[in-house]
Amino acid sequence: MQSLQTIEQFSDLKSQRKTVFLFTAGWCPDCHFIDPFMPEIEEKFEDIQFVSVNRDDFIDLCGDLNIFGIPSFVAFENGEESGRFVSKDRKTQIEIEEFLESL
Repeated sequence: MQSLQTIEQFSDLKSQRKTVFLFTAGWCPDCHFIDPFMPEIEEKFEDIQFVSVNRDDFIDLCGDLNIFGIPSFVAFENGEESGRFVSKDRKTQIEIEEFLESL
């Protein structure tokens, strides 16, 4: 999974094909909980581009998108938000896959 480097890159990526941004942080235990199964999810949903966004590096972007709990997933297609899985709760592989299937 690639990591977001700049706000400009965010604008470019969200305007391309179906993209899911995963908002995370190094200090977040629930974020690390999903690390082991995210590669499997990425492989299963190969039509989706996944981008990791470090919450601490992009705090203003998180505010703009109303991301207050992490890990959180926000999907875009053709520049428009197409779905979000945002909560303060720990996410399971099944919940993440169900969200991605709903896109």
